[in-house]
Amino acid sequence: MRGALIRRVLPVFLAALLCAQFLLPAAEAVTQDEIDDLKQQQTELNSEKNDIKKRLDAIGDDKAAALEKKRLLDEECAVIQDEIDVYDAQIAAYDAQITQTEQEIAETEEKEKAQYELFCKRARATEESGRTSYWEIIFKATSVTDLLSRIDFVNEIMDYDRRVIQDLKDTRSELEEKKSTLEEAKAEQAAARETLVERKAELDERRSEADALVKEIQSQEGEYQDALDSIEAEEEAIQAMIVKKSEEMAAQGNPNTGNATTGVVTSWMGAGGYMWPEKASKKITSPFGKRSSPGGIGSTNHKGVDIGGVGYTTQVLASKAGTVIVSQYSNSYGNYVVVSHGSGNTTLYAHMSSRSVSAGQYVQQGQVLGITGSTGNSTGPHLHFEITEGGVRVNPLNYLTGYVAAW
Repeated sequence: MRGALIRRVLPVFLAALLCAQFLLPAAEAVTQDEIDDLKQQQTELNSEKNDIKKRLDAIGDDKAAALEKKRLLDEECAVIQDEIDVYDAQIAAYDAQITQTEQEIAETEEKEKAQYELFCKRARATEESGRTSYWEIIFKATSVTDLLSRIDFVNEIMDYDRRVIQDLKDTRSELEEKKSTLEEAKAEQAAARETLVERKAELDERRSEADALVKEIQSQEGEYQDALDSIEAEEEAIQAMIVKKSEEMAAQGNPNTGNATTGVVTSWMGAGGYMWPEKASKKITSPFGKRSSPGGIGSTNHKGVDIGGVGYTTQVLASKAGTVIVSQYSNSYGNYVVVSHGSGNTTLYAHMSSRSVSAGQYVQQGQVLGITGSTGNSTGPHLHFEITEGGVRVNPLNYLTGYVAAW
């Protein structure tokens, strides 16, 4: 839930920064409290990541705990991705703060210039009238009332000159403070950029480690047979749960089905009212059903199709409108989502790096369900996609038109 919250809040925060920077007065662009809040999030995420590392160290090379190790690696990758998102937000916040401070410095320099000119003007005026001292003005009083009036006049002149000098001092102090703030912001932004590079490298390393673990599990069947059996059993249990939930929805006459769309591009529409579940690639790296598995890796009875060429940043889209009946993590599917379209018709989207919908939520066709990845029983980033009709899995390639066979 923590990761989901961050993924919901950060886009709003970034959008607010952009609006503040370009639409609102500079003073409202960004506050130090917002940057401090991001730093606090970084601290919390780092603590969470360290806790995961401790649990991973405790597992070590225990083959009986291989699936738990993969789950923890997936969890660690999710936390690191959240760290990256927070650093991106922090860098954007510093961008806004730097722009704001530079504008304030320019305005303060103009103010300082005007005050200095006024100071010089007063100094020249004092020098030009130097032959007449304030005491001479006072001593020329002709009465007590005139004396008091002259004293007030002299005090006003002196007070004004003191304010001119003090204002100039204050402005110069303010200017130095803003320049110091600017340099600090630039230094902290540079440090954040360096850390961001480190976190991205760390994420790549952890993803590679997770993929290598799955390859080891799948290629060394003798040593990991229990894990493989567990994955197969879990997939069947998930399918039974999906069919049951879909039947329950149909019996309840759930109205949240149909073909509402968010505006699907025609070239990505398939047959039967289905659309491609993403818009980055039509490359099918593994087909439905019996398959020849390269290197002996992976199930030889594939329950769906694998779409390659998607990486870790592609949006996963609802192939049809419907109601989300499952949104969770499993050792087999990793982060996966199931959408029910009524009458025993469901679609499943697996191995995502993150999910953005919850069970019970209605989604339109083309709505974002999550981001592609390699969680669960996966050896590289791809989208595993399944279609069930009448409670039975069917070949998605009957509906995904224009695909490229790459298996």
